[in-house]
Amino acid sequence: MRRTVLEQFPAGGPRGSWPAEEFAAARRGEGVAAEVVMDLERDAFLVVVPQQSSDRGR
Repeated sequence: MRRTVLEQFPAGGPRGSWPAEEFAAARRGEGVAAEVVMDLERDAFLVVVPQQSSDRGR
């Protein structure tokens, strides 16, 4: 499954994943299927949404 990154937050921040979780919750409140994942290579929390494919009917 492909995903689109909406925002990224540094994992080493003093509040950990909370800013990413708060951002994702706000997007979910707007009806967007946002979730938080960890990008180990970038050492960051990413807020992502599933990418809508234009060829789903094929």
